[in-house]
Amino acid sequence: MLRPRSSGCCRRSGARRNPFSFLLGRPYCGAVMTQMILLNGGSSSGKSGIARCLQAVLPDPWLAFGVDTLIQAMPASMRTSDAGIEFAPDGEVIVGPEFRVLEAAWIDGIAAMARAGAHVIVDEVFLGGAASQQRWQQAVGELHVLWVGVRCESAIAAAREIARGDRVPGMAVSQADVVHRGVFYDLEVDTTHSESMECARTIAAQIK
Repeated sequence: MLRPRSSGCCRRSGARRNPFSFLLGRPYCGAVMTQMILLNGGSSSGKSGIARCLQAVLPDPWLAFGVDTLIQAMPASMRTSDAGIEFAPDGEVIVGPEFRVLEAAWIDGIAAMARAGAHVIVDEVFLGGAASQQRWQQAVGELHVLWVGVRCESAIAAAREIARGDRVPGMAVSQADVVHRGVFYDLEVDTTHSESMECARTIAAQIK
């Protein structure tokens, strides 16, 4: 279980409509130029592989950033402090106020790059579900974002977690469902039985 310390491949029919469209002034209608692709899914769901495949199949250059990049850029002390980010032995991820401050700056920076003209793919884990998406929603503002849910059955994700060997056991199972709670998507893909390239091509077909 995750808790913030503070306080077939494509399944479009199950995607939720954007409840924040009225804030943007230009709601997603499928006929706009996509500036950012945001992939949200649990640990070991296949987001990073999809991001690399998207970079290979999309005609223009796209930059790819992941929440792991943010964590690796932080000083080691952030991973041993209650105010930073902790990885519990059971796979729970606990984030504190100092992490939130740096995360907010990182999100604003990613949005600024997109506004400056860079095409950006973001590999994210919405630990807070809808609340995490709202933080991104506020930062991206008028940008045209393709929100993509990356799902994977927890047992399959757990097997990948063991195989890769660089994750705390339990993260994949604990994150498989919770990261999607209350989150809306324009498109969903499922890597349980579909390869990263197949999912990337499905996503790429929606890019304007």
